[in-house]
Amino acid sequence: MDDRPSSGLTRWALIGTLTGLAAFGTMLIRIPIPATTGYFNLGDVFVVWAGLWLGPIGGLFVGAVGPTIADAIGFPQFILATMVTKGAEGLLVGLLGAGRAGISRKTFAALFGSLTIVVGYFVFEAWIYPWLGRSIPFFAVTDLAAALVELLPNTVQAVIGAAGGLALWRATSGVQVLSNPPTPG
Repeated sequence: MDDRPSSGLTRWALIGTLTGLAAFGTMLIRIPIPATTGYFNLGDVFVVWAGLWLGPIGGLFVGAVGPTIADAIGFPQFILATMVTKGAEGLLVGLLGAGRAGISRKTFAALFGSLTIVVGYFVFEAWIYPWLGRSIPFFAVTDLAAALVELLPNTVQAVIGAAGGLALWRATSGVQVLSNPPTPG
């Protein structure tokens, strides 16, 4: 048994809504990190919420698409890293926190999934982008030293994303979306 909305159409409407919120949350507050040309944001709150509430597919879609749309508007060099990293974040949160798991498991899922952005962006910024940058100058935006600088802000962003997503899940986990609304009578 799980606590996710059951109707397919309702679920995809919620996935679409949370995707838009993830894009908006990523664009709303952008605190630049000069070392990498990246930025701190609040989009992870919605990725974690989607994974916890809508499961692995919802988390994957919201994570891979919402923040990537935001990167396309102003930070296109990070589209690849964002799609992979935030998609993995939503997927892992959804897989680890699946079903009617208790608050301890949901908290673990949120924290573990959020850790994905710290590790994922570090790998992209320290090794993948410098390697790609040798052939494609567009990706030559970071290196190992810059990736080390970004560990702290990414960790803070991950913790805020986990806490915010967990809080929103708690607020919506008992909400039952009716497949067949009652008719007035």
